Amino acid sequence: MTRPTCVIQAPAKVNLSLAVGPCEDTPIGPRHPVCTWIVRTDLADELTITALEPDYFSRYAVIWADDARHTAPIDWSIARDLTVRAHAALERHVGRRLPVQLKLEKRVPVGAGMGGGSSDAAAMLFGCNRLFDLGLTAHDLQGLAGELGSDVHFFLAGAASAVVSGFGERIDPCTAPDEPLNLVVVMPHDLQCATADVYARFDALDQDGSDSKQDQFVSAAARVAADARGATLSPDRLFNDLDRPAYHLLPELEQVRRAIMEMAETTVHLTGSGAAMFMICDDRLHAEFLAAAITKQHGHPAWAVRAATDLPSAR
Repeated sequence: MTRPTCVIQAPAKVNLSLAVGPCEDTPIGPRHPVCTWIVRTDLADELTITALEPDYFSRYAVIWADDARHTAPIDWSIARDLTVRAHAALERHVGRRLPVQLKLEKRVPVGAGMGGGSSDAAAMLFGCNRLFDLGLTAHDLQGLAGELGSDVHFFLAGAASAVVSGFGERIDPCTAPDEPLNLVVVMPHDLQCATADVYARFDALDQDGSDSKQDQFVSAAARVAADARGATLSPDRLFNDLDRPAYHLLPELEQVRRAIMEMAETTVHLTGSGAAMFMICDDRLHAEFLAAAITKQHGHPAWAVRAATDLPSAR
């Protein structure tokens, strides 16, 4: 008997700009409001999900794909993996077991700020909804995202480019450009940023200027929204409020950024809470040349990626 199977691509994201507000108490604990311009890329993990017989137990395998350019130990408990947690949340929501066999082949680096785990979780929700014919709506699936992570909302929305605000739940899709955005993404060797640690350092550091953190956030959020609506992609206008705390935590990260900026002769930005960095390129050829040069000269894995374009999701 052939078991129903689906294969889903789980794309990484890049935060072109990111404004972060002061920490707030919420029903699920302290959280930071954000306003960020996010684009989806063609660097993706791949999930193969197979529906098993009702009396079977689920089984999960998380491995690095053969062509992954940056790997790290997969040393976390399988129960803590965001994809497995998404599956468990879905089972609780529908009130029954949904036995699956999962093979997750990772290409998106861990600890990069590229949303790999969140994208995998969203793909798991999509795949199980389809395989078991659950009939859940997009609104139903979005309701599960809050307990999994703020970036899950974006990946569930399926937007190629969007302004994401609140605690990740407000998605305002942007008109995708006629041509894909060409980026180079760099993952520094042996450097990872723990999101919680970067946000904690953000809280601890004084902000520049005399305005309150809230006033600064409102101003920065307005800038993010205006740039996204106007598709303003000047490298010097893009920003990330988590740059400073990330570089404060990992001074080596700042050293890598400076070295790459000197070689590439363009502005280099952190995505999310890091440690991955990106730069905007003129075209695909420019991106491929620059990615190869960075890897050859500095030894850091680099990808030429397309972003803000429609990408295949499942088959």
